[in-house]
Order: sequence, then C-alpha cells, then structure tokens
Amino acid sequence: MTEPTTLGSDELWPLLRRHTQARIGLGRSGSALPTRHRLGLQAAHAAARDAVHSPFQPDLVAAALTGVPTVRVRSAAGDRLTYLQRPDLGRRLDPTDRAHLPAGPWDVVFVVADGLSSRAVHDHAAAVLRATAARLAGWRIAPVVLAEQARVALGDDIAHTMGAATAVVLVGERPGMSAADSLGAYLTYRPVPGVTTDADRNCLSNIRPPLGLSYEAAAAKLAALMARARELGLTGVALKDESDGPVPLEG
Repeated sequence: MTEPTTLGSDELWPLLRRHTQARIGLGRSGSALPTRHRLGLQAAHAAARDAVHSPFQPDLVAAALTGVPTVRVRSAAGDRLTYLQRPDLGRRLDPTDRAHLPAGPWDVVFVVADGLSSRAVHDHAAAVLRATAARLAGWRIAPVVLAEQARVALGDDIAHTMGAATAVVLVGERPGMSAADSLGAYLTYRPVPGVTTDADRNCLSNIRPPLGLSYEAAAAKLAALMARARELGLTGVALKDESDGPVPLEG
C-alpha cells in the first residue's frame, strides 16, 4: 500500500495559489509581508483606484460595436465626484438626455454603463453584447445606450422611457484587490424607476476572461435567462438559472 504524500508548506502554498487569485500563503519578512508581495498589493490597489476614477470613453465602445446603432446619455450626476458621493443621482437620467432616447416598443434595451470600472466596460462590454445579441433571433433590440456616470438602476429609467420590456445593464463592477476589470450583467423585466429593487434583478458577475466568466458562457446564460424572463413575465429572486453543468471559464 502506497503511503500518502505529505507536502511541506513550501510546496503546498504554491500549489494552492494556482487555483485562486486570493493572496494566501504569502509568508513574511520579520513582522511584515515580503517586499515583492507588498509591492504587488500596492499595485493592485493603484489599479483599483484607476478603474474607479478613469473616465468612460463611449467612443471606444461605439467603435467596437461598428454597425450597431448607439445613443449616449448621462445620469443626473454631473461629474465623477458627485457620482461617487451621490449614488441616487447615478440612478436617474439627466433631463436633457431623456429626449434623445428613441421610443419603442422594444423587447430589450442594452445599456452599457461605466459603473465603478470603466476599464471593465472598455475591455469586455462590446464582446458580451455581440455574443448575447446573436442568440436573440426575433427580438426587437433597441439602439444600445452608452451611459456615463451610471448606476445599475439607471437602466430602469432608460427602459421605461424607451418602452423596452427588458433592460440589460452591462456595468463595470466595484474593483477589488484581485480584479479591477470585472463586468457585471444585470437583467430586469418591466422595470419601473423608483419602484424596482435589486430583488427584481438577475445578475451575472465576474465576466472577464481569461480569469473569469467567458464571453460565450455569459452570453449563453444571459440569453437563456432573458428568454425565461419573457416567458414568465418576471426577473429577480423568482427567476432561477437552470443551466446545467459547471460554468466554463477561459484559460
């Protein structure tokens, strides 16, 4: 009978670190972290701050969506500092931009919102949108709305104004110390501004290949949820992801 192999800590921690981005088993130098890990932590913190404060560039997203009609709006938060200090204003449309939104009826409107990471939106939103739209044969898809200084609930105001039955908000998620480019997709059926709550939404998080959810996997799940939402006439806690099997990651 073969004896079980026992790994020492010098062998175990590198093995475990291959399977997580969490900072585990970093060791120490005296009473502090080793220099290389301390510098890595500072770099991650700087990347997170940059993700929050870097300006949204809707031209980049529009260019990646060549051939797809787009319209640009802003929230009622006039600048980044106001956006960060007044989340309520990020949930409401700027009154002057409301008139720019084309009226439906539409089955779905996709809103690309900067949220708390413009980097995530620049890197991933167009690819997720294209992959999802390719699965929506027969749907009346509204022009894509590129929203600046936007919170998730701004999609409620946009969909309600445009006469869209469903809002899908692709938004930069709050960056952490292991990810500054994570994209979220929030699905809401028949949203009503000021009435719809987060319990009425479905969310796909951590869309960021190669370390997170792949574009194709996110699109497949999102399109399936959208079809089921239209069938049942609801989203949120009452709508479950019925996908089979593990979520495929890239890499």
